[in-house]
Amino acid sequence: MLTLTFMLALVSVAASIDMLNMCMDGKHQKVAPGPEGNLYQQCSPWKDNACCTANTSEHAHNDNSYLYNFNWNHCGVMTDACKKHFIQDTCFYECSPHLGPWIQTVVNSTWRRERILDVPLCQEDCVTWWNDCKDDFTCKENWHKGWNWTSGHNECPAKAECRKFTEVFPTAQSMCEKIWSKSYKYTTYTKTSGKCMQMWFPQGPNPNRKVAEYYLNKAPSPGIPASLFSFSAVLLMLLI
Repeated sequence: MLTLTFMLALVSVAASIDMLNMCMDGKHQKVAPGPEGNLYQQCSPWKDNACCTANTSEHAHNDNSYLYNFNWNHCGVMTDACKKHFIQDTCFYECSPHLGPWIQTVVNSTWRRERILDVPLCQEDCVTWWNDCKDDFTCKENWHKGWNWTSGHNECPAKAECRKFTEVFPTAQSMCEKIWSKSYKYTTYTKTSGKCMQMWFPQGPNPNRKVAEYYLNKAPSPGIPASLFSFSAVLLMLLI
């Protein structure tokens, strides 16, 4: 019994380490994080340890890119001030190696097996994003689903009216939490707190690793990603 307990403890430790440095099983992420010599513009802060490739980082900056065929300009041309946040959001999603505590299994999806849920964003990032998009327009509250894709890219569904962001999302919290179906969670934590994930950070050490470690060790987590169960099972078999 003591041996089994010890082995299970080892598996738990190994899983925890992976959750601090892993890539989700999505559409474009790499199997494992690692250095990328050149990441494009806004994705460059992740170049030392990234889940995205240079090609993915370049296409993250394009309108209607092959990544998801998503059209930012579905209600007129999106302003550059607003668009830069959605580019940064894409870089964060594609490149981040420290999202493990918030990765969840996705069922009935044809394009990904895992997603993120309730990632705690720093207040500054969320509020600035909302402020910079105030004068832009959209026709939907949840951008993950419900679009008309008959043209090959997303268009507003029938009878959906284009409205100002502030009408669709009255607060920064409503935008950050609803726009990608609760991928993000609004917090009142600042970047100096060590308790929120930063979409925007300068070149150098990624501050989000320590935040992920905090939530993995001290805060409730949604659960271990499905991609880690197979790893844990193999490790357990080797130890038996």
